[in-house]
Amino acid sequence: MEEKKEKEEKLKEIARKVAGCKRCPLWERANKAVPGEGAADARVMFIGEGPGYYEDQRGIPFCGASGRLLDKLLLLIKLDRKKVFIGNVVKHRAPENRDPLPEEIEACRPFLDEQIEVIDPEIIVTLCGLAMNK
Repeated sequence: MEEKKEKEEKLKEIARKVAGCKRCPLWERANKAVPGEGAADARVMFIGEGPGYYEDQRGIPFCGASGRLLDKLLLLIKLDRKKVFIGNVVKHRAPENRDPLPEEIEACRPFLDEQIEVIDPEIIVTLCGLAMNK
């Protein structure tokens, strides 16, 4: 239990860093940073490309149409969304939902690397081509 609390604190610290990040220009047009959410002790981690419109508005990953689809898929395989971790390669929305640029991906890489290290999931599921290249 102590290890889980430690992991939760580390994820909160990463989220604070993401919220204040200015490593690339994506933050300038974003409404909210989307650091990721879920269980600190998740066995499964889902990684998408980046926040869309609704994610940018709420600061929550996969909360729009793609989130509804993900929720349906999780139900099919009997996985509780609260027991997985969901994040993105980049943590701020790219203008017009374009693909993130290589320098934007590199700017966010330390956050995702740190999340993976803290959570130490058994399985990482990539939800886009960019995440696969991570």
